[in-house]
Amino acid sequence: MSLLRRLHIAPTTGQSSAGEGPSDLGAAARSSQKSPSRVLVALSGGVDSAVAAVSLVERGYEVIGAMLRLWAERGPDDAHVNRCCTPEAVSRARRVADQLDIPFHLINAEATFKAQVVDYLVSEYSVGRTPNPCVPCNRTIRFGLLLNRALALGAFLATGHYARVRNVEGHYQLLRGRDPHKDQSYFLHAITQEQLAHVLFPVGGLTKDEVRAIARQRGLPVAEQPESQDICFLADGDYRRFLANQAPHLFRPGPIRDTSGHVLGQHQGLPAYTIGQRKGLGVAAAEPLYVLAIEPAENALIVGPAEELGQYECMVEEIHYVSGEVPTATFRATAQIRYRVRPAAVTVTPLSRRRAHVRFTSPQRGITPGQFLVLYDDEIVLGGGVICKAQEPVL
Repeated sequence: MSLLRRLHIAPTTGQSSAGEGPSDLGAAARSSQKSPSRVLVALSGGVDSAVAAVSLVERGYEVIGAMLRLWAERGPDDAHVNRCCTPEAVSRARRVADQLDIPFHLINAEATFKAQVVDYLVSEYSVGRTPNPCVPCNRTIRFGLLLNRALALGAFLATGHYARVRNVEGHYQLLRGRDPHKDQSYFLHAITQEQLAHVLFPVGGLTKDEVRAIARQRGLPVAEQPESQDICFLADGDYRRFLANQAPHLFRPGPIRDTSGHVLGQHQGLPAYTIGQRKGLGVAAAEPLYVLAIEPAENALIVGPAEELGQYECMVEEIHYVSGEVPTATFRATAQIRYRVRPAAVTVTPLSRRRAHVRFTSPQRGITPGQFLVLYDDEIVLGGGVICKAQEPVL
């Protein structure tokens, strides 16, 4: 089977969907179904979105290229440059659009991005949590603001994410990408049924090597473009420096204590630390110490040996279920507590529509409040939420 035949981009014309989305999604969705062959592709200046665009063009879709201009802090040269939309990245995206002979639009989303992503990051650190800004960015920017722009044009939205959508009799499942090393479904767990009905992930059925091979075969100028892994809106990738500039009041020195309450030293401000951190504690001890907990109410950092990191349970809030249906009984699944962490078997007990208790079958190191716990049934994304409290250290 050729690479392009595995791109999973068949349109979902006229099929029903369920769940909640942005307030203007329903009316726009009805409009999009009148012209399902039109697709707005989120170009980034990278190889994944470029191959998504070329695959759609070659399949006969009417393709429109778009790129988001996002907020960024002021850099050393006094310029505001987000690494997701540098002048070089915009130029690469334009070159791809020109080569494919498709329109290209640069959409200003700076204010929304600042409010929904940047301010979120600062707010989470202010309450002692370690956030992942990529999840709210996808939820509110790419599959909120940009999807609504696509629907207003009577179009679907396509991105270069490594994930897949399966339509089962009008019900949409979000699946892992075929490449286990690039799967990005973790970041997409907050997408609704209404949104899934109008999004395409053209490269989700391919591996990264196959994507680059297609780019080379088509002579795309971004075929060898390297990837960026850091938080895009930081001038130098240093989130501690960024937080110290944006919210200096958060960096108040306080006690470093063990689990018995003994003071072992002084920290330099809670946002500088995360659960599981070992380096930079500045505490002399007979054995390596790790951050076990962050206590903002007392401005205290709790540390202990590696064996105290293991935990069996946590509470999860703001849970979103991809199906749109809230479970009413305890169920089993696998869970990821961070993007690059191996999935672990869990038992989930729903406590309300948006809150659940999660118990692991084996102790997990680094269960971190503020990070997202994402639930899976094999390759199907069930949903996920924010870890708000870890429980029961294994002594």
